[in-house]
Amino acid sequence: MGAQKKGGARVSDDSEEQSRQRLQAILLADSFTTKFRPVTLERPKVLLPLVNVPMIDYTLAWLESAGIEEVFVFCCAHSTQIIDYLETSEWRTHPNLVVRTIESHKSISAGDALRYIYEQQTETSQIQGDFVLVSGDTVSNMPLADLIQEHRERKKRDEKAIMTMVIKKSKPSLITHQSRLGTDQLFIAVDPLTKQLLHYEEDKVDHARGSVCLDKSLMESNPSVLLYNDMQDCYIDICSPEVLSLFEDNFDYQHLRRHFVKGVLVDDIMGYKIFTHEIGSSYAARVDNFRSYDTVSKDIIQRWTYPYVPDINFGGNRPVKLGRQGIYRACDVVQSRSADVGASTVVGYGTKIGNGDRILNSVIGNGCCIGSNVVIEGSYIWNNVTIEDGLWLGGTLLYLRIQRFRCFSSR
Repeated sequence: MGAQKKGGARVSDDSEEQSRQRLQAILLADSFTTKFRPVTLERPKVLLPLVNVPMIDYTLAWLESAGIEEVFVFCCAHSTQIIDYLETSEWRTHPNLVVRTIESHKSISAGDALRYIYEQQTETSQIQGDFVLVSGDTVSNMPLADLIQEHRERKKRDEKAIMTMVIKKSKPSLITHQSRLGTDQLFIAVDPLTKQLLHYEEDKVDHARGSVCLDKSLMESNPSVLLYNDMQDCYIDICSPEVLSLFEDNFDYQHLRRHFVKGVLVDDIMGYKIFTHEIGSSYAARVDNFRSYDTVSKDIIQRWTYPYVPDINFGGNRPVKLGRQGIYRACDVVQSRSADVGASTVVGYGTKIGNGDRILNSVIGNGCCIGSNVVIEGSYIWNNVTIEDGLWLGGTLLYLRIQRFRCFSSR
């Protein structure tokens, strides 16, 4: 797998071979982090509701609409729950997308996952060529066909070009120096002509001095270098099969960025190259922590992620109707006349809203029961939660666990 043909011994023309290749993706259904604990102690992150839809449905719906025909879903933590969900969802019989699951209980990193996928390939289930690598917490509406073709054309010109990484302008906070998604600030160096990635570092910038530190050899070996400290890494990669081979050959590659990307950049022996692709108007983001959960949820409600918005029925969910001021209600919501549901709010199906309630800028899950005179502002209430009379919730994520309430800030 991934072997390169030499000299004139090609079996067929490259364009014909690529046209026969099924567009494939690897979806990592485990982030291998603890940022969503204690919730993820009992539930897989990719099945957590994001505006009342499991995260993985956003990723699969986007991949299918972007032309991907086969997805390998790698499951580790709570793998049984993920496999059972996919087996009973519309994805099992989807006409345009084949979803295959790969299960491993020993993998503790993305590197382990990719090595396991490489080892488990068979004639009937294998990566046949270039593939998209994403995590199951990705929300995007960007097109992929042109990007995959760009990667393939570049690979024809330069066989060492093994990855194209998607980046996007971020909106950093002037106070915290963090992106709006709550991730570390990214500092990268790129060749302005070829878009080759030359340097990658998270949180490298010295804010106190307003300066960065670069290896002098980087400037000496490249006639021009473009420096960015306002980019967001979308964690969407177009990969050649050699990427899997490199993980198999290097067991110290654990993290996709800290180990693999930085390892490729400093390896002068193999000479492999990574390139960047900057997107403009398209949306792409990961739900990496609670701050990004809040940000991406708001983006979905404000329709930046269209067509993946609350009133579009995807993933087999019940229809939700959009009203004035960005208020989304399921068709069977029971709401008291004295209750006030304000702007930028989503209310799921089977939910009851009591007398005198005030709900603003929040997401209420399915099957919830909200008592009387309850105030909910800027909060996320997940499915089947009961809220007693007279409570005030602000900036809160509330979910039911063994018939007890657990509250903690989502900011």
